[in-house]
Amino acid sequence: MRRPSGFRRRLRSEHLSEGPDYALVDVVRIPELRQSPARAIGKRVVYAFVALFSTAVLVYLDRDGYSDTQGDGLSFLDAMYYSAVSLSTTGYGDIAPITPFARLTNLLIITPLRVLFLIVLIGTTLEVLTKESRQALKIQRWRNAVRNHTVVIGYGTKGRTAVDAMIGDGTKPSEIVVVDADPNVLDAAASDGLVTVRGDATKSDVLRLAGVAHAASIVVAANRDDTAVLATLTAREINPRAKIVASIRESENTHLMRQSGANSVVVSSETAGRLLGIATMTPSVVEVIEDLLTPDAGYAIAEREVEPTESGGSPAHTRDIVLGVVRNGVLHRVDDSEVEQIEVGDRLLYVRKGSSD
Repeated sequence: MRRPSGFRRRLRSEHLSEGPDYALVDVVRIPELRQSPARAIGKRVVYAFVALFSTAVLVYLDRDGYSDTQGDGLSFLDAMYYSAVSLSTTGYGDIAPITPFARLTNLLIITPLRVLFLIVLIGTTLEVLTKESRQALKIQRWRNAVRNHTVVIGYGTKGRTAVDAMIGDGTKPSEIVVVDADPNVLDAAASDGLVTVRGDATKSDVLRLAGVAHAASIVVAANRDDTAVLATLTAREINPRAKIVASIRESENTHLMRQSGANSVVVSSETAGRLLGIATMTPSVVEVIEDLLTPDAGYAIAEREVEPTESGGSPAHTRDIVLGVVRNGVLHRVDDSEVEQIEVGDRLLYVRKGSSD
């Protein structure tokens, strides 16, 4: 029985990470450095003149191997003239190679230069034709090099805000990979200098393309809770060690997210609702919370290791305002008796000044 074409497309999509890099050009996008049209044209003009001058030098050095219809020998100007009409394939015939060496030079050196010259002249057209090849090469290099990065699943409002926060806190855009199925969303991510992977984040092969197996952290910012649960479960199966932070809409799904492997779960609807409720009574508190969540200015919440000189002391006696202590992966409040004395190896959640201060 013949299977439908949709099944074949789905079957092929499940083995993308095992396929050749050129098959990923429409799936993975690596940001390219932008350059002005004038700069691009200027580079091509320089390449053309280099090819022309190199050919003229070769011809002039072997000028005795060429005949001129005027019979007065070749000057360097004649060599430049011959190079120009030869590389442009005009070929008037008034100057021609006559010795075997000169003809061999034309065959092995000047002919390739002629091809290079023509490539430069029609570089704009060839650039379109070779764009996929260059992108495939960049994808190959990126897949071999990507390690300890952050994968962001979903680039809607939550995903974009999460990326802004990470970049504001010092993460390089090149260390962030966005996974989404919407091409328009991925265009926005690519314009922000991020590597993008187009596909369904609940598919293990799509997440492997994003380098989830080698990621240090994964942010799940899907629009639907069921999608977030499945994407988290798939990511955890691929990478048991990565830190997974997930956002959901309903608090009743929190236990599903944690069972799926999420280290931290943020309930977006309830968090927003609490802020709205607080704002009706004490709007200044909301402003302080927003300030703490924005690393670019004012104050921000950060995490650091305990310094040797702080070991044995109280969290309240450090140089920073400490909000919590992380010991053995468990967060403790500063008034918890278990962390009355901080130890080397603990991590402190504290308030620091924003990066712009």
